[in-house]
Amino acid sequence: MTKDNNYSLYGMPEEVLFCKKCVISNQKPNTIVEYSQGTNKKRDGISFNKDGICSACEFAEEKEKIDWNERENELEKLLSKFRKKSGHDVIVPSSGGKDSGYTAHILKYKYKMNPLTVTWAPHLFTDIGWQNLQNSAHVGGFDNILYTPNGKLHRLITKLAFENLMHPFQPFIVGQKIIGPMISVKFGIPLVMYGENQAEYGNKIDENKTSKMQNKFFSNEDQKKIKLGGLTIEEIIKSYNFDIRDFTPYIPPKENEIKKTGTEVHYLGYYLKWDPQESYYYSATNTGFKPNPERTQGSYSRYAGIDDKIDWFHYYTTMIKFGIGRATYDAVQEIRNQKITREEGVNLVRKYDTEFPQKYFYDFLKYVDIDEKKFWKIIDDHRSPHLWDYDKKNENWKLKHQVS
Repeated sequence: MTKDNNYSLYGMPEEVLFCKKCVISNQKPNTIVEYSQGTNKKRDGISFNKDGICSACEFAEEKEKIDWNERENELEKLLSKFRKKSGHDVIVPSSGGKDSGYTAHILKYKYKMNPLTVTWAPHLFTDIGWQNLQNSAHVGGFDNILYTPNGKLHRLITKLAFENLMHPFQPFIVGQKIIGPMISVKFGIPLVMYGENQAEYGNKIDENKTSKMQNKFFSNEDQKKIKLGGLTIEEIIKSYNFDIRDFTPYIPPKENEIKKTGTEVHYLGYYLKWDPQESYYYSATNTGFKPNPERTQGSYSRYAGIDDKIDWFHYYTTMIKFGIGRATYDAVQEIRNQKITREEGVNLVRKYDTEFPQKYFYDFLKYVDIDEKKFWKIIDDHRSPHLWDYDKKNENWKLKHQVS
């Protein structure tokens, strides 16, 4: 496939810029759920101010000016509105990880709520991921529903998402977003509390000005027109002999169902100052959360994104498409929360960001039912020419732009 060297495959800016305060680049899109190959339509990415500082770093500075005592008072008022004398009064979507562990535990033991944690099952549990989910119930003391979707369909959608969008984590992200509101409607528990708002990391930064989820978690769309893996549900049914009922956990509740239940989706990070590393320390102490015994390939951390084997390929594919890998995502959080310096972040990103997640490679191939040759063809076909060069002499790909 021959492309102009300046061509941006996903509509991101052709000039690559890095934040002067952290290590993120202007290639980070606001959302990576639906980005497909072969379009130069302009996409919304993270914004930079005139001084070269990204919007997420600007918000990190704004957080220091927030009156967190006042925000906590707002939280108390919200919780008192939903607190019950019996039964569950808040749903916490939970993987058993550090962030959801912190959210569920502090709501239960400090604010005297009775959370029902709900888990949208990983594609493939890691050993430590399964152990942490069990610990969240047995050590943290939470009731939990583990929702595992139709495995045959889930594997197919993951395969389609990888082949069509090179986004193998799309089915998980869709389910993770829907699971809270869906269980809210089914069980009549109107309050749903997620942990941090993704806007903290540059996704539509204005969303941080409100506690509620702004992206629609309900839909009035024709169910069969909803897209998964680059195809509509209708196309998947026709081609692969599924039934519309098989797609139940991928279809958001209707607006009238949400209104009937009175469902509200909030972020705890709006009310309490959010710090991922502090969430780790809290969860390790209170919910039995354990880090991975080894660092995550593609990064230097041992406690982020460790429950799903496919998660490692999610970040590898974002690195291929946008030049932004797992080490970058970990480093920007720690720089903004003053755990490491920018210089340390630069060194970590340059060392680990492009590392291939070999450990679970064959598990991934088996799960999506492709061979190595097809895997690498899909990977190479999705490299944007404005980001990658092929070194014919050494027969390998190199990023044109790296943070410095």
